[in-house]
Amino acid sequence: MFSATDHQHMSRALQLAERGLYTTSPNPRVGCVIVNNGVVVGEGWHERAGEAHAEVNALSQAREAARGATAYVTLEPCGHQGRTPPCSAALISAGVARVIAAMQDPNPRVSGGGLAQLQAHGIEIAVGLMEAQARDLNPGFISRMERHRPWVRAKIAASLDGRTALENGASQWITGDAARRDGQRWRARASAILTGVGTVLKDDPRLTVRDLDIERQPLRVVVDSRLRTPPSARILQGGGVLIVCADDSAPRASTLRALGGEVLALPDAGGKIDLSRLLKELARREVNELHVEGGAKLNGALLQHHLVDEVLLYLAPSLLGSGAQGMFEIPALSALDQRHDLDIQEMRAIGKDMRIRAKLAQAR
Repeated sequence: MFSATDHQHMSRALQLAERGLYTTSPNPRVGCVIVNNGVVVGEGWHERAGEAHAEVNALSQAREAARGATAYVTLEPCGHQGRTPPCSAALISAGVARVIAAMQDPNPRVSGGGLAQLQAHGIEIAVGLMEAQARDLNPGFISRMERHRPWVRAKIAASLDGRTALENGASQWITGDAARRDGQRWRARASAILTGVGTVLKDDPRLTVRDLDIERQPLRVVVDSRLRTPPSARILQGGGVLIVCADDSAPRASTLRALGGEVLALPDAGGKIDLSRLLKELARREVNELHVEGGAKLNGALLQHHLVDEVLLYLAPSLLGSGAQGMFEIPALSALDQRHDLDIQEMRAIGKDMRIRAKLAQAR
């Protein structure tokens, strides 16, 4: 159905889409290539929410050469008026003859509608070219549209024997400079960063993106059922902090709010935080990718509730021993069929450390 040339142009469109990795949230990352008689006449990508979409940027470069051309786009062109006019109308007006989309838009406001409009105006359409790569570029947007929650990525730095800190809590630094710089890039692509109050009390992190030229900072979210976050915590600096608790009537709530933090109560039946409700709330706030940098307790709670989609694991070539702290605090398993299986997506050396990216087997 698709030729080698089609694959070449869609591959380029995916490369263009990746340029918006840190800037398009809450929108998806999308790229577009317009080809006429074998010649690329226009290229574009969506740079940030509220600005022109990839197709419009490519059409503005192609101009009259778009007439009779083929447009390769990594996501179905939108067919509705949102922050910007519909891309389907722009393609129709430009006289494009054929549109190849990597995947259908999971947004129910768009899904299939943009393609139907193109087809109704005599434009040939085809869908599914390099769809797996297109989905991998936008796991958070797809998850928010299809499951009404963000894509949850748990980032962990550990020794080769799976230990994240010494028994006394010391953990800085298990991995090297290159791994920590790489971790900043994964922070930057996320819409929000989640941690637990234990990490706030132990490490006093800011959880901001550093050493990268980005236009926004992810929302920082602290799971703190009893509101133990101290007013002096560095995570409160600079705003953009959501503290989630089980009861927001405590005096500490007013103090934290006065310091610029938002306090939100999401209790479950046991007086702890309802993590599923938290993810739904973050999706309501248009959070696509949720980057978790917590301890074994938070990691374990998310895992037990089947809320972890992906593990980003940095393994250092060192051993800390059986007394050191682990990655996931979960009850002991009595049978191997109770284990949480992973599908390894990627393994690569980052400096002296190894980075493993793996999806939970149940994650879509």
